[in-house]
Amino acid sequence: MQVFALGINHHTAPLDIREQVAFDPAQLTQALHDLLRARPVREAAILSTCNRTELYCATTEPAAAIHWLAEYHALSARRIDPYLYQYPQKDAVRHMFRVASGLDSMVLGEPQILGQMKRAARVAEEAGTLGTLLNKLFQRTFAVAKEVRSTTAIGANIVSMAAAAVHLSERIFERLADQSVLFIGAGEMIELCAAHFAGGKPKRLTIANRTLERARSIAERFGGDVLRLDEVSERLADYDIVVSCTASTLPILGLGMVERALKTRRHRPMVMVDLAVPRDIEAEVGKLDDVFLYTLDDLGQIVESGQESRQAAIIDAEEIITHRVDDFIHWMDSREAVPTIRALRDSAERARRHELEHALKLLQRGDDPAQVLDALSKGLTNKLLHPPTQALNLAEGAERNEVAQLIARIWHLNSEK
Repeated sequence: MQVFALGINHHTAPLDIREQVAFDPAQLTQALHDLLRARPVREAAILSTCNRTELYCATTEPAAAIHWLAEYHALSARRIDPYLYQYPQKDAVRHMFRVASGLDSMVLGEPQILGQMKRAARVAEEAGTLGTLLNKLFQRTFAVAKEVRSTTAIGANIVSMAAAAVHLSERIFERLADQSVLFIGAGEMIELCAAHFAGGKPKRLTIANRTLERARSIAERFGGDVLRLDEVSERLADYDIVVSCTASTLPILGLGMVERALKTRRHRPMVMVDLAVPRDIEAEVGKLDDVFLYTLDDLGQIVESGQESRQAAIIDAEEIITHRVDDFIHWMDSREAVPTIRALRDSAERARRHELEHALKLLQRGDDPAQVLDALSKGLTNKLLHPPTQALNLAEGAERNEVAQLIARIWHLNSEK
């Protein structure tokens, strides 16, 4: 059994490929059950975010998880193989530590990924697919991420996706205070974006969501109002900036809807930021003359310029991770020895009980206690030393030297004496 990680992310694949392998959050539990039921995978967790889809498994056949991923999304393996990365055992552990610490993120050091990994572990645990090995790995991953963030400057001065969205909007509109902003969705990313835009004191701030209670909880924090999702079509023209990030598997804003809004606006420009995977806004919208459409990959180019200030912290973070990877691999290796240790102890216990029962019979017969104890100690010693002594006597040539050295190491023998 080994730990295995595979996936696709913003480093390896463009957005149109990433969205094809994204998982619907509502279907994750069923997907996990399907993975364990259909393949030789003992434990599994799935991380699916805007920038990455990753499978973490405990399995004897890593290739099975790769085939399952393609089949689940009705894709040919040839379609996604060029974009997939695969990490066995030690590399998988290192990868998870780096991801949770923000070292593999589009925004270096961003903290949201840690919360997303915790949710992935929680979903897997609730689904019953998180066993001893992966549970231990996730707990160690969270501890390493905490250590990296608390002892290095990896998270200092983060240039976030939300800040990048504001920056792009300010390229088109000189003053946010004169603009109306519509947020579609009510998840963590929308909440972060709303906080950043609210700092510019826009003329109007609106949250549109299927669940109005969740939308209100965000809107009230930033002095905004709410819309039902089905009202967006008729109200879209009222907004200059639209930021969307939902879990919808189909686009929320289509080409026709945006064209009608532009006509109502008399072709005043609109900034649209699509942070969703799969995308919430049809790609064709970006071809309209009066729309400035930005995707996750576009924002990634903006935040890249803010990475330099944290490069020095990467060295410290990588050193911490290297040590913690070695610690975890040592723990995994020690687990492999558990059956042998248990068998060794069982063998010694059987020998102890046999000699003890024999000694008790002699005492009950009235034999001298001192002689019984002496016989007990000799019998037990002979039984415990018989297997290594026999192994040494039966070995020949180079093997005898190897066995002798191993025995000397185990019993801490000094050959010179």
